Amino acid sequence: MKPPKTFLGVGWKFPPTFDKRMNSVEMVSDEADIKECLYILLSTRRGERVMLPDFGCDLRILAFDNMDPNTLAQAQEMIETAILNYEPRITLDGVEISSDSLNGTIYINVSYTIRKTNTRTNMVFPYYLIEGTEINND
Repeated sequence: MKPPKTFLGVGWKFPPTFDKRMNSVEMVSDEADIKECLYILLSTRRGERVMLPDFGCDLRILAFDNMDPNTLAQAQEMIETAILNYEPRITLDGVEISSDSLNGTIYINVSYTIRKTNTRTNMVFPYYLIEGTEINND
């Protein structure tokens, strides 16, 4: 099955999911594809992709830093640089970061405009500083 034609792009759903009935990978398109790409960009460590070693946003290097205004500004700059370099379909309107130090979470709000449709939207990306290792799903 061919992916639908779209002027904003088509890509794999993240995390990759396979449809056994269709013998294919689940795809996303248009605005959903842009959000998936932003999510991948923010969750990929720099150097993780062999063919694009500068791809990603290495937020993990800030995991043990104090969540003071300097660290949040450094994270904001890393995010803005990554988006400006690797997502040409959008115009970045702003990045706002807030932290919840009790839960070990940073909330990254990315506001952007899709260039071809002039649609303003945003996404919130939660970045967990404390990894959940003993999560009980009773």
